[in-house]
Formats: sequence, structure tokens, C-alpha cells
Amino acid sequence: MKVLVWLVVLGALGGIVYLLWKWRERWVEHTRASEERLAMFIAEAKPAAPTAAVAAADTALPQQKLLFEAALKAGEAGEPALSIQLYARLLERYPQSAFGGQAQAAIEQQKRKLANP
Repeated sequence: MKVLVWLVVLGALGGIVYLLWKWRERWVEHTRASEERLAMFIAEAKPAAPTAAVAAADTALPQQKLLFEAALKAGEAGEPALSIQLYARLLERYPQSAFGGQAQAAIEQQKRKLANP
């Protein structure tokens, strides 16, 4: 009879130890998942910082447009020399400008106007 009581007590203790072990595994997994969710939330909430090149290009675009429009208006007003100077200034200051191809074509056109008065 004593052996049976000891087996029941050991079985109960083994069951309790097993339940605590499983509870701890679930708790560790829950904590790990919670940390991953927090890291993803912070990564999504954090705004991406623009690079310096993108920020510089964004601030220079209005200036490029103003130079291009001024050169265009000078060419339309019959001032090809001034127009060429403004296009050249645009290409000198902003060699990788979005207006570069248009400026080169406009310079060639204005040079033809100067050659044929």
C-alpha cells in the first residue's frame, strides 16, 4: 500500500513538473512573439529618413526649373545670347539635371538663331 501511495505522489509531482515546464515554454514563446511584434511595429512607425542626395535634389529642382523657364522666356523674347547664357548656367550648376537634354537642344536652336540674324 505504501508503494502505491508513493507512486501516486511521484506521478502527481511529475505531472506538476510537466505542466510547469510546458507553461514556461508557452510563456517564453509568447514573450518572443511579443518582442517580434513590437520590433515590427516600431520599424513600421519609424519614418524612413531621406538620403542627403535625394534631399539635395528635391531642393534644387525648383531652382533648375526657374533657370530653365527664364532661359526659355529669354529665347522667346528674342534674346538668344541671354538664353544661351542661362541654359549654360543651368547645365554648369546642375550637370545631372532633368532639364539637361532640353537645355542642350535649346542651346543648339538658339545658336542657329544667332548665326542667322
